[in-house]
Amino acid sequence: MRTDVPRCDETGVLAMASCHRLRLISMGAVAVFVSAMIAASATGIAKKDEPPAALGSCAAYSGLPSEARETTGMAFIPAGTFTMGSERHQPEEHFTHVVRVDGFWIDRHEVTNAQFAKFVETTSYVTLAERPVDPKNHPDWPQEMLAPGSVIFVPPKDRRGEDGRWWQYVAGANWRQPHGPGSSIVGKENHPVVHIAYDDALAYAQWLGRSLPTEAQWEFAARGGRDGEDDWSSAYDPEGKPIANSWQGIFPVLNTNEDGYAETAPVGCFPPNGYGLYDMIGNVWEWTTDWYRPGHPREVATNPKGPELISLRIAPGQAPRLVIKGGSFLCAMNYCSRYRPAARQPQESDVATVHLGFRTVLNKPIP
Repeated sequence: MRTDVPRCDETGVLAMASCHRLRLISMGAVAVFVSAMIAASATGIAKKDEPPAALGSCAAYSGLPSEARETTGMAFIPAGTFTMGSERHQPEEHFTHVVRVDGFWIDRHEVTNAQFAKFVETTSYVTLAERPVDPKNHPDWPQEMLAPGSVIFVPPKDRRGEDGRWWQYVAGANWRQPHGPGSSIVGKENHPVVHIAYDDALAYAQWLGRSLPTEAQWEFAARGGRDGEDDWSSAYDPEGKPIANSWQGIFPVLNTNEDGYAETAPVGCFPPNGYGLYDMIGNVWEWTTDWYRPGHPREVATNPKGPELISLRIAPGQAPRLVIKGGSFLCAMNYCSRYRPAARQPQESDVATVHLGFRTVLNKPIP
């Protein structure tokens, strides 16, 4: 069952204050269920910190592929035509239009902490979250957001989520310390790397001689060979059981963790799609190379790459925004609900968050 809410971006960090007031209104419509669900949680729904036994094999993955070939860890997506977008859900997904893409390779799973660590060890790369922010680029940012750091999710203390923002900029938060100073990725080498800004993802991809996917490539791959209007079947099975890492319950006050994970999951813990790709839906949002503009053109397109940056209106002090896809572990029925191939959101290119990662593509024909 879907619960509609006022339109607000899950990743709209700087606009969170105004969005919060809208969400409190929508939360009132579901608040009557919260007490009952909390009671159920206390009696029969235990918080799960470990994956279900049937999915335990994903936890054994080291986070690094065992081979070192050009296409190691990738799947080839044959050329094809599909209907991109959706006219049943959010307005920014309109309009549907026919798109053809050439064949390409794409990572079977999101780039892991172990893979990104190898890149950093080899290149001495420093992510944007580890660098001070130039105040000239963001004159409106408060002083505390100019220090190296990133954005994390902090559950509200109030049961109705009325204590304010749940996004917080934390100095010292980055891919090595995902929750700020003192936190660590030790033991999470097989989890998707997070706190990755667009330039960070691009640098990693170029290091491997690859690129990041266009929105069309990403959506085509995420559909797994299916076409037409998409639905929530990538996140839930016909019985309503989760088959992707998202938020079950009432966001932001109650997560039943029915899927087994309160935050990121190791890559590959949920069933792959028709192309053998893991976590295209849920776990973490993923970067694409398309600059964001609400909606799609109606015209038939071949290998579209999104609008030209020069054609976009960008507010002073704001970085240009790109399309991110797939939803994350913070997507819930009453909030975000963008765990569908056609779903899309904007993300400032120079802002990293605790639920944003990426995967790479290789634009080369199959041997």
